Parts: sequence; C-alpha cells; structure tokens
Amino acid sequence: MAIVVLLAAGALLALLLQSQHDIDREARNRSVSVAQTFAKSLGLQEALNSPDPSATLQPLAEETRKVAGVDFIVVMDTEGIRYSHPQPDRIGERFVGTIGPSLNGKVLTESVEGPLGTEIQAIVPVTSPQGEVVALVSAGLTVESVAGIADRQLPVILLAIAGGLALATVGTALISRRLRRQTHGLGTQEMTRMYEHHDAVLHAVREGVLITDGEGRLLLANDEAGRLLGLPDDAEGRPVDKVGMDRRMAELLLSGREATDEVLEAGDRLLVVNQRHTRPQGGPHGSAVTIRDSTEMQLLSSRAETARRRLKLLYEAGGDIGTTLDVVRTAEELADVAVPRFADFVTVDLADPVLDGDDPGPGADMRRTAVSGIRSDHPLYPLGSLIDFLPSTPQARGYGTGAAELVPDLHDAPGWHAQDPPRTSAIVDYGIHSLIAAPLKARGVVLGVVNFWRSQKPEPFDVDDLSLAEELVGRAAVTMDNARRYTREHNLAVTLQRSLLPQDLPEQSAVDVAHFYQPAQSGVGGDWFDVIPLPGSRVGLIVGDVVGHGLHAAATMGRLRTAVHNFSSLDLPPDELLARLDNLVQRMDQEGDSAAANGGVLGATCLYAVYDPVSGHCAMARAGHMPPLVVAPDGTTTISELPAGPPLGLGGMPFETMELHLEEGSQLVLYTDGLVEERSRDIAEGLERLRTALSHPDRDPHATRRSVLDALLPSRPSDDIALLIARTRTLSPDQVAQWDVPSDPSEVGAVRSLAAKQLEEWGLEELAFTTELILSELITNAIRYGAAPVRVRLLHDRTLTCEVWDGSSTAPHLRYAATTDEGGRGLFLVAQLSEHWGTRYTPEGKVIWAEQLLPADGAAPS
Repeated sequence: MAIVVLLAAGALLALLLQSQHDIDREARNRSVSVAQTFAKSLGLQEALNSPDPSATLQPLAEETRKVAGVDFIVVMDTEGIRYSHPQPDRIGERFVGTIGPSLNGKVLTESVEGPLGTEIQAIVPVTSPQGEVVALVSAGLTVESVAGIADRQLPVILLAIAGGLALATVGTALISRRLRRQTHGLGTQEMTRMYEHHDAVLHAVREGVLITDGEGRLLLANDEAGRLLGLPDDAEGRPVDKVGMDRRMAELLLSGREATDEVLEAGDRLLVVNQRHTRPQGGPHGSAVTIRDSTEMQLLSSRAETARRRLKLLYEAGGDIGTTLDVVRTAEELADVAVPRFADFVTVDLADPVLDGDDPGPGADMRRTAVSGIRSDHPLYPLGSLIDFLPSTPQARGYGTGAAELVPDLHDAPGWHAQDPPRTSAIVDYGIHSLIAAPLKARGVVLGVVNFWRSQKPEPFDVDDLSLAEELVGRAAVTMDNARRYTREHNLAVTLQRSLLPQDLPEQSAVDVAHFYQPAQSGVGGDWFDVIPLPGSRVGLIVGDVVGHGLHAAATMGRLRTAVHNFSSLDLPPDELLARLDNLVQRMDQEGDSAAANGGVLGATCLYAVYDPVSGHCAMARAGHMPPLVVAPDGTTTISELPAGPPLGLGGMPFETMELHLEEGSQLVLYTDGLVEERSRDIAEGLERLRTALSHPDRDPHATRRSVLDALLPSRPSDDIALLIARTRTLSPDQVAQWDVPSDPSEVGAVRSLAAKQLEEWGLEELAFTTELILSELITNAIRYGAAPVRVRLLHDRTLTCEVWDGSSTAPHLRYAATTDEGGRGLFLVAQLSEHWGTRYTPEGKVIWAEQLLPADGAAPS
C-alpha cells in the first residue's frame, strides 16, 4: 500500500510537471502560430503603409486576438513602437520585449513582464515582398491564463489518481485478506521459517512422500521415498513409469485410485502405501502418496499379535476358570477356555481321589473329568473313563515329575502308542498330530494332567506353546486345588451336619411329619429342624438357621440343637425356651479367642412350636425366623401373624408366644429362608408360591412336601433349605380320663379307685398297682404342699401318663430319705416306679407327671 501511495504521489507530480510543460509549450506554439498568421494576413502591408496604421490595425488585432484565444496581439514598427494593444492607452509606446532577433528575420519566444503582467510572447517579423523587415507582430498569453488551463486540468488528474488509489486499496485489501487466510496470518519471515522447517521435516521424516500430477509426472519426492523406491536424483518432473520404480508401485501411482494401508512388495521390502487425490480449489488433478517400510514392523506385529492373543487367553482364563468351587466344573471351564484359541481338543484327567476332595496319591488312576473340542466325533477317551496311563506315556511322566511334556509329532511317539494301540492309531488317523501334556500342580501336589491336542492347525505345538500351556494350567491348578480343598471341607461339613441332624424322627402320636433338608451348593450352612416328643403326648417342632457357612456354622447348629433338646426337657414355654437359647448364643459369641478365630456366631434364627393333641392348642414363638404357614383341613392356607422377635444373640428384647387352635388334619409348615428366597425372586413371591403349593387339602405331608419342592426347590441352591410339614392329630376322648380332686386327703382313695377302674377299661390292669401308688403320692403332695384346684388326668397313648395339676408354682424336690426318716420317700418312689417323671409350669400353677411303659399286650390305640 505504501508503494502504491508513493507511486500515486510521483505520478501526480509528474503529471503536474508534464502538464505545466505541455501548457507552456502549447502557449508558445500558439503565440507563434497566431503571430505568424497575423503577420502574413492580407492587408497588413497596406495598413502599415497607411497614414494611420493604428486605426486599421487595432480593430483587426483585437478581433483576431479574441478569435485566436490569446491575450494580446501587438503590431509594432521596426523601432518597437506599438500600433495596436489590448489596452489602447499603450498604443504608441515602446514594446516590452526583445526585438533584435526578429529584426534579423528570426522568430523569438520569450517570457517577459509586460503591461498585462508576466507574459509568454512570440515576436515574428513582417517582411516586404523584397524580403525586408518592415514591421514586427507579437502575440502571447499571460501566465494567469496558462495557470488557469493547468488548474482546469488538475481536478481531472486528482480524480484519476484518487480512482487509482481506491482500486489499489481494494485490490490490496483483497489480496491481503486472501494471503492472510492462506498463510493463517503468518508473515514473510514466518513463512520462510515454515518453509525451511517443512522442507527439513519432509526430507528427514522416516516416511516416503510423493506428489504426482494428473498426467502421471512426479512433482515431488522426499529423500525417504527416493531411498525406498530407488529413485534417481533427477526423478522430479519425469513420468512416474520412467524413473525406475517397481512396476506395481508405478501402476498404483498412475491409476490414481485411493489406497489405504495397501501392502506392496518392492524388492525385498514390504511397503505400506496410502494414496489420496489432491485438487485444491478446482486446480489440476494430482495425488499425494505416503510410503512406509513395514518389513520389520510386520514381523514385530506378528509377534506382538501372538503375544497379545496369549495374554488375552490368560486374562480371560483368570476370569472364566474358577467361577465355582466345584472340581468338575473348574475342569470343564479350563477345557472350554483353551478351545479353539489354543488347541483343537482339550482333555482334563484328574486323580480319582481329587474328585472327592482328597489328596492324590502316587500312581493314582486318572478319571477323565472334562472334554472339549471343535468336534464331538473324536476317538479320545470318553468323559468319565478311568484311565491307567502306562509309565511310557507323557501323561504318566508328567504326573510323576510335575513337568509338562511336548510331543510335536504323535506319529513318532512309541511310548504314547503303547498305551492303547488301537485307540492311538485311531487318534492319529483322525488327524490329531501334536500333544502337550501339562500336569495340574498346585502347592507341590500334582492333581492331574491336562492334554492339549492339535489337529486342524497343520503346524505342531512349539516351545512357546509349551510355556503358554504351563502358564495356563499353572493358573488353573491353584483354582482346582482351592476347589478340591473346598470339596473336602464341604464333604466334612455335610457329614458333620447330617450327623447332627435327626437321623430318624422319634415316634409320637401328635403329628404326622414329612421333612426335607438340602445343603447349599456353595457351602454347608447351619439350617436344622427337629421333632421333640414332650410329656402329655405333646410334641415340640423346631426349625432354625445359623448365619454363615462351613464347619463352624454346622458345629454351632449342633450346639444349638442340643441346647433346644435340653431346654425342652424342662418343659418350658416357647418364649422362655428362646430366651434361654438367646443367652446361650450370646455366651457362645463371647467365648474369647476361640470364637474370634472362627469369626464368632454372627447370629441365628429359630422358630419353636409346641402342639398338644389333647386340646388341639399350639403355642409358638420365633426369633427373627420366617413365619409358619397353617393349612386348614379345607385347604385354606394362611401365613401366621406370629410376632417376629429379634434373632438369637442380640439380647435385650423379649420374645412373645402366640397360641392358636389347630383342627385335626391341619398342617403346620415350618421352613428356612433358603426355600422361598432366591436371586431370581424375592421373598414375597416365594411365599406366594409356597402358599399355592400348600393349598391342597387332600394331600398327606409327604405329597405336600413333593409339591412344595417341585414349585420352589432351585437347581443349585445358594443357601441351605430345611422344610418340616406336620399334620395334626388329636387323642380321642376315650384315651383321656380326668377328675377334679377336693383338697381333702381322704379323697385320695376315691381317686385311686376311679383310676383303677379306668385302667381296667383300657386293659391295663397290670399297671393298676403302680399307678395307684404314683397317684397316691402325687395327689397327697399336691393337697399337702400345693394349692387348689387339684386335678388328675390319665392319658392312654404310647405310654400311660399320670398328671396331677395344682395351683401352686412351688417346685417339688426329689430327696433321698435315710433309714430312720419317717417321710421324704414320695417322689423317690414315683421316680422308681415310672419310666420318666417331671414338672411343667402353667399360668395357673404346675403339673407333675409320670410316664409308664405299656405292657406288651397293652399297645396304644391306633
């Protein structure tokens, strides 16, 4: 822009000077022309020779001046005296100017200070026919006239210059804007540095760069492209097919097609070529090509891909193997992971004791535990086969030494062929040609052997494959050993738990019972159930659940079950029994180091129910356990609204007993949460399905149990399941005899007589004597030491039970009287005559009872 302004200023000055020069020259030329024309005009000679030349010449000169556009025309004699002048008063005066040259016949132009001011004038001689100078004519213009002409031309000049500046400014702005856009605002220095840097990078980069035009000429090639393609120094500007590059490379460049990471062989090199079209803003066609040498990269990439696949296999094996603590399932997962990514067939052979959780011994037979392959018609030993590998086989050697063995060619393996020639020949004929036998070794113990077989891939296993197999099997072996140890502990826990659960339910007449127990798949827990006969033909029904799994939970369950048996022998109400059980769990949790080492008893739940077949009443209490279900004889099933109570071991909160009347034929269903709670459903759904399965009044407890298990039992239970179904029975009225006894010792004999008569009706005359003695002692003690009312009840069931009721809560004591004592032998005598005796307390007092075995021919009524 500065250059344009300077050029405009110079042009303006030049135009002004040129204009001034041209105007001055034009003024001189015009002056000369006018003067010469007037000097040669007709009649000038006659006017000069007339008596008064001014009279003729003045009008003629003025008229000519105006027509010619000059400021003055002066006619003078040879002395310079004027004959005419624009100012008439100047006529007759001497002419201002130089007349000497003109007198000599020359034409003179000059600038003088005349009467009109500064003047440019021409002086021309007037000659006679004889050639003599007879007068002079001067014509000219003043400087003001000349300047006026220049001033009239100046606006045009300035306007032209302004238009040029405007056009230059707009052009400069447009060009600058485009340059800034194309150069991103970079200046010349930055552009120079950028070019230098780009040129340096272009020729230093380890990737070939080519640019071709649409006619197939090579426009640019950097140093790396020249090296990779063997181009000559003068390759640029020559046709692509004339520079000596590989034919396939030249064909690709000449085709102009796009290419992305296309691999071409150029001599002993593998070149990766990318080609893209270039046509910036509609310019000529061309292509930009990048070339890189991937010869070494291809080899490294192949190795890296192999390593990546192996790492991925090991990584996925870590997540896919050992999802369960099951030996067989772990072996199946190991076989499935390796097929087909590593081997075409995989077989897992475990020492037979390992499947039971035991330590494998030397020379143990192998059980084929898992088989996986790309096809199912293989001739390998089938699943479940017990295999005794010969010492010459790689399996036997690997099991004995703990080192993996590689057999690259099974055709040439005589030791392996000796195992089972017909089968090994069938294996080879099938196409299996290579084997890796890797022992499963964990914590110094070899558990079995994993066999990797290859058939579809033609290349045999190599040393790298052997190391991968060892790594894969080594990782799986730890998981396998954990599963084996868990299996052993699980079996021990199951054995312990089953030994602690009731083996055979005791005989009793109160309920018909069906039960079911199944430990969790993932670990034995502490669920248990029990049926406990109680005095008075009653029965105690109990279901419990210890939190946790394993041996500790099973052992804790055994302690709690034993405690319930002991507490039930005290004939406690359900809420008192749970309170004592709660105190026991708290003491177990505070046993110190032993409990801390086992994690403590985290808690337990329990439900205890006592059913009386005489009255049909059932008393229940629960400690955080699932509520029982009651199925009426008509099939109506309800969930008992029994107060929950806190789980055992928390302490500080009381338990509540609820009593309800159960009709004969009702079913009381007790269970643990493992039956109704599962990951795929919540407890509410499980309870509803249980209610539906129970709502069939025509089924006995065993049929009901099958229906419940069909509806609710999961295939792989995650928690222990205990189920107890009890259908109630009642004693008929002819099996019960009851009398109220007045508080008078003399009435004891009458009661004894009534009892003897009742026994005679029941056919129990053999027990009459002992029964009278027992009743006599118990009634006498009740009248003497107890409180009214006193009541006697005889129950004829599986035993003969004598019960004496009174309103006192004073506990009787068994004493051993000396030979000199007069009394104190009553309860001792009762204890000697009865099979069992005891005391239970009621809200109204207590009951002292004694049981006698029935004679062989006095069986209880059915």
